[in-house]
Amino acid sequence: MSILRLLQQAQGGHGIDQLAEQLGIDRDQANQLTGMLAPAIGSAANRRVQSGGMADLLGALRGEAQARNFDDAALAASEEGREQGRDFLSALRGGRDQADELASEAATRAGVDSGTVQQFLPALAAMVQGGLQRQVPDSSIDAMGTEDQGGGLMGLVGGLLGGGGGGGANALSRMLDADGDGSALDDVLGRFIR
Repeated sequence: MSILRLLQQAQGGHGIDQLAEQLGIDRDQANQLTGMLAPAIGSAANRRVQSGGMADLLGALRGEAQARNFDDAALAASEEGREQGRDFLSALRGGRDQADELASEAATRAGVDSGTVQQFLPALAAMVQGGLQRQVPDSSIDAMGTEDQGGGLMGLVGGLLGGGGGGGANALSRMLDADGDGSALDDVLGRFIR
């Protein structure tokens, strides 16, 4: 499952529309931005995992209250939700500058005001974080311990994310696939996840 598909399941399939309404964004623009930004978030998470940062990713998912951002667009769009989203993006990349650059590029490509995208991206990231938290709750993280990254923990994460026989790392990589949906931001992703 990709990050985009995960977001499309939020709030019974209405999460993106509700997020757009909360932020005063046209629904078509919100869907266009989601189609560009979701793969970027997934790619950053995937890169973090592939570079040995599974513990960092799981640490960013810790906190079951965050799952509410997946279920309630008003929470994701709130200042608190957007701050959680900014923190999540920083944990994936190690700083906020690349997220700001991504938002600026997405605004240019989508023809949307950059201030709007600067609000939308962290709210969307909060929703992603909440959806992933639902898939990998604290109890599952605690049950294995983050030091067991080579086998058990990766297998657990892969299983919780709907992975099959290819192993946990492969299953997680499939979920976080940045290119599976043909994002128009592939050239920007290189800079974002570098």
